[in-house]
Amino acid sequence: MSQTNQKNTARKTNAAKSTPKTEWAPGMPFKTANYLLMIAGVLVLLTGYMLLSGGGSDNPAEFSDAIFNARRLKVAPVLLVIGFIIELFAIMYRPCKGKGQQEETPDTNA
Repeated sequence: MSQTNQKNTARKTNAAKSTPKTEWAPGMPFKTANYLLMIAGVLVLLTGYMLLSGGGSDNPAEFSDAIFNARRLKVAPVLLVIGFIIELFAIMYRPCKGKGQQEETPDTNA
C-alpha cells in the first residue's frame, strides 16, 4: 500500500512540474510596442473624426450639399474603422522575445 501511495504522489508531482504555467510579469501591462501602436491608432482616429466634421452652412435656412461629399461618406468612416482595428491589435499584440532577451520571471525565493 505504501509503495502505491508513493508512486501516485510521484506521478502527481511530475504532472504538476510538466504543466507550463503562464506567469504575468509584474509592472506595466503593455510593452513599448503596444503603446506606440495605441498612439498610432489614436492619431488615425483623430484624423478620421477631423475629416468627418464640417459641411454645415452659416445660415440655418440654407441647405449645404457639402455634407454628402466623398470625404465624409467614404474616406472618414474607413479611417475610423482602420483606427479601431489598430487599437484592438495594439491591445492584443504580444511582442516576441528576441534571441538575446530572456523570459522575465518573478523571483519567488524572496
